[in-house]
Amino acid sequence: MQWVGVPQLVSAVAVSGALGMLTALTQPSPDALRVAIRETRERMAGRDGKFGVNLTLLPSINPPDYAAYARAAMDEGVDIFETAGNNPGPLIKLIQTYQSAGSRAKKRYIIHKCVTIRHALSGEKMGVDCLSIDGFECAGHPGEEDIGGLVLLARAAKELKIPYIASGGFADGRGLASALSLGAAGINMGWCQ
Repeated sequence: MQWVGVPQLVSAVAVSGALGMLTALTQPSPDALRVAIRETRERMAGRDGKFGVNLTLLPSINPPDYAAYARAAMDEGVDIFETAGNNPGPLIKLIQTYQSAGSRAKKRYIIHKCVTIRHALSGEKMGVDCLSIDGFECAGHPGEEDIGGLVLLARAAKELKIPYIASGGFADGRGLASALSLGAAGINMGWCQ
């Protein structure tokens, strides 16, 4: 949801009772992410709701400083993270262990996006709290296996030990019901009109 996971949408999603996700790399720098986090809170205007930060590790000759984005979010008090992409192990470890200056260690919740069960099992071993099983229908996630969500979800139900949500092609209650019947704990909905 890069370029869409911005404070206006994320705050509206959060106060509606769902989990909004700011996309870190929509912001040009970690300091800009701090500003976006603060704006999201201001837009929520004290209303109940939860939001987190997505960190997608993309192949790049000059990758951004993912750790600096994560530290900025944690310093701002964000405790829910969604990771995706290449070799997330070091970033996941940082999120699990980082202590902001003058604070005690706190539990952070990590959702890791996966396009194969092999990657989901790796995320489980890394100690993530939840998995997002992204079928081929899920836009913007370039898995190389091209496996549809129905196949992945059925296999996830057999192999995974931690909760997972279904992603890709879900837009209404019927989709939610189908994902729940395949063992998912919920769904991840992107942009629907």
